[in-house]
Amino acid sequence: MKYKALFLILPLITLSIHANAQKYRTAAGPRIESDRVGISIQQKVHERGTLEGIAALGEREYSGTLLYEWHFPILGERFNYYLGAGAHVGNLKDHGVFTGADALLGIEYKVNGLPFLLSADIKPAFHLNHEDWVHLSSGVSIRYVIVKEKKKKNSIWPFGNNEGDDKKKKKRRNEKDEDSTPSIFDILKGNNN
Repeated sequence: MKYKALFLILPLITLSIHANAQKYRTAAGPRIESDRVGISIQQKVHERGTLEGIAALGEREYSGTLLYEWHFPILGERFNYYLGAGAHVGNLKDHGVFTGADALLGIEYKVNGLPFLLSADIKPAFHLNHEDWVHLSSGVSIRYVIVKEKKKKNSIWPFGNNEGDDKKKKKRRNEKDEDSTPSIFDILKGNNN
């Protein structure tokens, strides 16, 4: 029975991947992890990708993390899951500077009608020069949308708007208009159409 439900849900998720995954360009806000607090800033870099910077402060350490995240819609454009990878650097009391790599798996919801994003994630970290080689934390973020996504115009064309074709057509029209304007030589020759 579990496998039947999986086979029904998987096509729905796959079909929804073509939609825009995020409804914002830039968002920032507090992040609360299992053993730290911090600030999260997220910037959209392309249709499904964001960069997220996290500054975190714990009882014995502080760190900065930069992650690249891939977003995939679950049910519509406002609710999606994301996968990420990146690196961090920080300072641990009594041990000094440490570095490492991070992975991320989370879900995100853009609140309808309000400029807020709610997200929850699991973030394993692998450290160099730290007491713990591996650290698994979970986090919750509430981000305020600083820059909204621009609305796209709907098209009756099934493959979306092709702005490049529109620009080419406009350029051709302008060139045609310029060609139809007689030059001074045409006027002198009497070849005015």
